[in-house]
Amino acid sequence: MNGSLIICLAALLLPLTALSSAASGKLRSKPNIIIILADDLGSGDLSCAGATKIKTPNIDRLAADGVRFTQGYAPSATCTPSRFSLLTGEYAWRQSAKKNTILDGDAPLCIEPGRLTLPAMLRQAGYQTGIVGKWHLGLGDGKTRVNFNGDVNPGPLEIGFDYCHIIPATVDRVPSVWIENHKVIGLDPVDPIEVSYVKNIGDAPTGLKRPDLLTRFGADEQHSCMIINGISRIGYMKGGHSARFKDEELPKTVVAKSVEFIEKHKDAPFFLEVGLFEPHVPRVAAPPFVGKSGSGLRGDVIEQIDWEVGEIMKALDRLKLADNTLVIFSSDNGPILFDGYFDRSEEDLNGHQPTEGLRGWKYLTYEGGCRVPLIARWPQQIKPRVSDQLFSLVDIYATVAQLTGQELTAGAAPDSLDLSSVLLGKTKKNVRDNTVLHGIGGLALRQGDWKYIPATEKMKPGGMGSGANAADPRFAAANIPEPLLFDLSTDPNETKNVITSHPKKAAELAKELNTIIAKGEARKRPEAKQ
Repeated sequence: MNGSLIICLAALLLPLTALSSAASGKLRSKPNIIIILADDLGSGDLSCAGATKIKTPNIDRLAADGVRFTQGYAPSATCTPSRFSLLTGEYAWRQSAKKNTILDGDAPLCIEPGRLTLPAMLRQAGYQTGIVGKWHLGLGDGKTRVNFNGDVNPGPLEIGFDYCHIIPATVDRVPSVWIENHKVIGLDPVDPIEVSYVKNIGDAPTGLKRPDLLTRFGADEQHSCMIINGISRIGYMKGGHSARFKDEELPKTVVAKSVEFIEKHKDAPFFLEVGLFEPHVPRVAAPPFVGKSGSGLRGDVIEQIDWEVGEIMKALDRLKLADNTLVIFSSDNGPILFDGYFDRSEEDLNGHQPTEGLRGWKYLTYEGGCRVPLIARWPQQIKPRVSDQLFSLVDIYATVAQLTGQELTAGAAPDSLDLSSVLLGKTKKNVRDNTVLHGIGGLALRQGDWKYIPATEKMKPGGMGSGANAADPRFAAANIPEPLLFDLSTDPNETKNVITSHPKKAAELAKELNTIIAKGEARKRPEAKQ
C-alpha cells in the first residue's frame, strides 16, 4: 500500500474516530465547564418555561441549544446548603448546623480545607478553576474573627479554586465588599473594616433609626441595620468605605471578571463557577434594565441576569470555545417575592408566576422552594430537548467526574449520582429515582411521582441567619403538624394530602427517607474505589 493511499484512509477514518469518541461520551479534549448559579430564581421565571412578562432570550438560547430539565432540583430551599452540596456532592444536612443555615458574612468556612471538592477534583484532572460572584460558604477558620484587613483565609482557594473574585455572603449582608483571592479589593489601610452581627459597632446610621436616609426602599427589622449605598443591610460594618461595592455595578463586575478568567484560560480546560446575585434582595437594576420587564423590579433584575448570561456566551463564541464548553445554568433554590425589602415585588407581579403555580417558595420543602431552572448546553455532546427526568444539583459532581474521566474515591461525593447518561440523552429512564429536599423545617423525599413531607416540630428562632423571626409568614409555613403525602402525577401543585388513602405508600417513603439518612450516602455506588 503506497503512502498516498495510507494518508487518504487515515483522513477518512479520523472523523469516524471522533464520532465514536463523541458517542461514548468521552472526548479526546476535555470540555470547559461553566456553572452559572442564579440566586432565588424560580422554575417559571424564564420565558423558555412560559413566562410572558419577563424576557430571557439568552437563557432561552441556552435551552434551545441544549437540554432543559423540568424536574431540576436544588438540594435545599436555602442558599448555603445548596452551594455546599454542589461543591461537595453531599447533602448539607448530613453535616453540622453551620452547613444547614444561611451563613452571615463573618461566618467561618463550612467546607474543610483538603476535602476533594468539585473544583479540587477538576484541578487534579488538569483544569484551571475559578469562582466569580456570590460565595456564601464562609471565610476563615472560626478560631478567630475573620480579618478582612489582612489575608482573608481559608476560603475558596483552600478548597480547590485557583482564583476567586467574590463577595463573602449575600448582597444584603455585610461586609459589602469584593474579595479577590485573599484580599479585600480597594481597601484603605487607614480605614480598616470591622464587622459585627451582634451590635452596632460604629456611629453610622441604621435603617431602623434613619429610614429617611434610604434611597430605594424600606425594609423589615432584620434588614434595617447598616445603611450602605442607600440600602439597609443585615449586620453592622465599620470602615472600609473605599472598598464598598455599589449594587448597580455588581452585574458589570461579574461579567468582566468571568470573561477575564475565560480569556486567560482559553487554551487549557477550565472550570468556572459564576455566582449571580439576582434576583436575591436587595434588588437593584442597573440603569439599562430599570423598568424593562413587565413584572416590576424583580422582573427587571431577571432580565439583567439574562444579559449577564448573554455576555458570557458572547465571550465563548468570540473565543471559539462554545462547542466544547459545558454550560450549566440553574439556581440555588426556588423563588420568593417579599424577602425583607418593600420593593413592590408582590404588587408589581402583573400575573407572572415565578414557581409556575407550584406550592411554596424559598425556605420550604414544597416544590416551589426546591424546584429550580436547570439547563445544560454542550453542542458537541447534548442534543436539544426538554427532559422530565430527575436531576439534582448535588449530582453535578459525579456527573462531571464521569465526563472528565475522573474516578470517585470511596467517601467522595457520597450523595452525588452519575447522571451523565441522562445529561447526554443516552437513556430516557430516571437514573435518580429519588431526591431528598432540605428546608428550614426539615427534610422531604421525592420518589418517582410521590412526595413525602414528615411532620415537623414547631420551628424555633434561629437557623436562618441573624435576626430572622420564626413567626414571620415566610418561615411559619415550615411548621407542618402532620405528615403530608402528594401524588405529583395528578397534583403537581401539592394541594391535596392523600396520606389517609395511601398509608402504605407514606410508610414506605418514611422508611426510605430514614434509610437514606442512616446510610450516610444516597446510594452505594459500585464505581467508588478505595
